[in-house]
Amino acid sequence: MKAIIFARVSSKDQEDGQSIPSQVRRLTEYAIKKNFIIESTFQVTESSTKETRKQFDQIIAFVKKAKEPFALITDTVDRLQRSFRETPLLDELRRQGKLELHFLREGLIVNQTSNSAQLLQWDIGVLFASSYVRQLGDNVKRSQEQCIKNGQWISKAPYGYKNIALPSGQKTIEVNQEQAPFVVKIFELYAKGNNSFQTIAAKMCSEGFAKASRGKPITARTVELILKNPFYTGMMFVKKQLYPHKYPILISEWLFNTVQQTISGHNKSPIQYLGRPILFRGLIQCKHCGGTVTGDIKKQKYVYYSCHNSKRICTKKWIKEEVLLEKILTYFDTIKLTDEQIHEVIDHINQHEALEYESLKSTQERLNKSLNLAQERISKLIDMHIDGKIDSQTYHLKLEEYSSEKQRLLLELKSYTANKKIEALTAQDVLKLAQRAKQIFLSSKIEEKQELLRFFFSNLRLHNEKLDVELRMPFKDLAISQDQTIWRG
Repeated sequence: MKAIIFARVSSKDQEDGQSIPSQVRRLTEYAIKKNFIIESTFQVTESSTKETRKQFDQIIAFVKKAKEPFALITDTVDRLQRSFRETPLLDELRRQGKLELHFLREGLIVNQTSNSAQLLQWDIGVLFASSYVRQLGDNVKRSQEQCIKNGQWISKAPYGYKNIALPSGQKTIEVNQEQAPFVVKIFELYAKGNNSFQTIAAKMCSEGFAKASRGKPITARTVELILKNPFYTGMMFVKKQLYPHKYPILISEWLFNTVQQTISGHNKSPIQYLGRPILFRGLIQCKHCGGTVTGDIKKQKYVYYSCHNSKRICTKKWIKEEVLLEKILTYFDTIKLTDEQIHEVIDHINQHEALEYESLKSTQERLNKSLNLAQERISKLIDMHIDGKIDSQTYHLKLEEYSSEKQRLLLELKSYTANKKIEALTAQDVLKLAQRAKQIFLSSKIEEKQELLRFFFSNLRLHNEKLDVELRMPFKDLAISQDQTIWRG
């Protein structure tokens, strides 16, 4: 049989660390032992979560056109996939007998004759990989939320302030002494009521705004954005919410409010949307037109849903929330595994954990080595500055560079370690969740129920008064397994 070797790393750093050559060597040795003829070798440096994966698409197209079967050999499942998006393409070729998947470290071969346990093992491998990607996103989100709670601005500083890096490597914001006076003057001029955005922009240009802004001229739009930004009063706007920040204040609240009244032309209280949360809000599509199905509360008690009918092609038909909910609950009963199946999966998890420990140890050693190097550079830089071997400008530039690199490595080490611990638990947690999904769902708050619906279901579509439901992988396989011996039919 002919074979295709697929080696991938997700960053340039890994490529420099010779990860790809190591993969190619191992995979080539494996192919030789199996008496495979290596047709092509793909070496990819990219994120597997990118929308366009040219090399992956080339492999699929090549195998489809081939008149004989191919073995696709890769180091681990997560080298080939980080989501279930690619599974249908690979599985179709597997069913047709045109493709075998060989995952070296898992010791897993998936082909046309694979049984349900082997296919579930593949799905679990993809679940591990996709969970890792989600956890990275969750870590970033949690970090951002913590910054907000601490009053830290997590983006570029507004005009009048500047981003700086402290010797410790932490980043903060301080007042830009060249720009701040222009901000104060812009507010004072507009508060008088006889200046427009355009006239203020012209005045600022004549008074040297461009010089303070490194040659960038001010426009009427810039003036408007400055005047509407509450950051100058000690409040920051994040995701349509106001939070207090910890940085110096340039404008009094009274002056800011005066300017807002001048802009609007009259006093106006902010609009607040109050009301009861709706369970399926934003989760159901109309199968007929593709539009959003919206919920409406009747008599302050009952919730009814219908197509928003934005395209004006649907007939308005209302369906009770209880009817939709009843349909959803039946699906939670279909995703329970038998005790035997649970034991099979847990055995695989334990094997996978042992393999991942080796990978974790290697990565930790690499990051710790880089951290030590970054700290050595900072220490040498400080000594050189104290001894007068470099000037202050060079010192501060290099200190910012080395400190930023150290902070990046610390975050990467912390994130990687946490994600690997979480990844090892993910599949077991999923099994536990599947067993108690209905109970957990019924006892949860509305917001938690919405998260569970997004987690379990990939598509919810309403057609007339019927709800079409599609489970996500691997829950879809769990449901099918209740009726079929071979889960993929």
